[in-house]
Amino acid sequence: MTAPPRIGPLVGLKVLEIGHYIAGPFCTRLLADLGAEVVKIEPPGGDPVRGWGAAVDGHAVWFSVHGRNKKSVVLDLKRDRATLLALAAKADVLVENMRAGQLERLSIGPDVLHGVNPRLVIARISGYGQDGPYRDKPAFGAIGEAIGGLRHLTGHPSGTTDLPPPRCGISISDDLAGMYAAIGLLAALWQRDGTGTGRGRVIDVNLMDSVVSLMEGMLPEYAMDGRIRQPQGAAIATASPTNTYPCADGRWLCIAGNSDLIFRRLMPAIGRPELAEAPDYATNALRCANRAALDAAIAAWTRTLPARDAEAILEAAEVPCSRLYDIADIAADPHLRARNAVQAIDDPLIGRTLHPGPAIRLDGDLADQVVAWTGPAVGAHTEEVLATWLGMGEKHA
Repeated sequence: MTAPPRIGPLVGLKVLEIGHYIAGPFCTRLLADLGAEVVKIEPPGGDPVRGWGAAVDGHAVWFSVHGRNKKSVVLDLKRDRATLLALAAKADVLVENMRAGQLERLSIGPDVLHGVNPRLVIARISGYGQDGPYRDKPAFGAIGEAIGGLRHLTGHPSGTTDLPPPRCGISISDDLAGMYAAIGLLAALWQRDGTGTGRGRVIDVNLMDSVVSLMEGMLPEYAMDGRIRQPQGAAIATASPTNTYPCADGRWLCIAGNSDLIFRRLMPAIGRPELAEAPDYATNALRCANRAALDAAIAAWTRTLPARDAEAILEAAEVPCSRLYDIADIAADPHLRARNAVQAIDDPLIGRTLHPGPAIRLDGDLADQVVAWTGPAVGAHTEEVLATWLGMGEKHA
């Protein structure tokens, strides 16, 4: 299989992915969406994520997105080490997300890779990082949420339920680490080429640090007087009214009415104009102090209407709000469709499907958001890549 030509700001950038599951492949998907030539090195049988979730004729539909715009090359790293090093010699970037130290155990660590290509930028994504006392512990995305502090915050306020704090529904720590790795390697490429060092770097990104970096002002708050931010459920401790309210049809409506101006528009819209001027709600600080009564007043109104009708009333009053979308709402939303955030795609393996569009658009050009091809079959580009990169014929192994 020969891949079609690409467009985008990263055209010409050669990337090797030695990744599986989520974090490394998410990083390279971002690069591939921007035009990089990403070669996904898969073991015989393919990335284990090809077996996850719903499938059509044995092909996981998730991989349609997970592997899009990438070329699949099958190599057994224990047997085909020389081929991998030959590819690394031609590459600009290598992304891996094995357990810390696994590259070294395969005798393809950074020293070896830089021995064949001193310009190679290597992004290493792991659970806990390449050093430190937890380096050798196993980790998945849920553990990143737990130790990074996010899972503590996604719980309900103390005493309201015995249920455990829920995960956010996606592998957020993997995705964050993948994004940070993409930022780090682009910075290293700029230093190599833009400032003229000509030298590759090793980028060390992990799940825990990625989540901890999102903890806003919580560390300085703790350092100041030992305060520990506690779960707030759907509310925000420092702003009110900002919460999620039940509606008559069983759906939920998120309302962010916390600025003074918006609050004064919100109260008449819900039929409580007197609250707009009530002394207890005159400032955000006062509204936070009286949050329970204010949220009860808003919820009393939302419970009388279907979510879509309540949303329409608040939008007419220019109050930020939204129903809590499920994936059906996302797929049907006209704005997301118009922006190419949701795209209909023909996938040769699974048929007509939907993809999230590339999130980065340059100069307003919709062409930047085109999905060139969907996740390919295992090894679909082995012969093409070995021929074009290495000049090898069909009997390469």
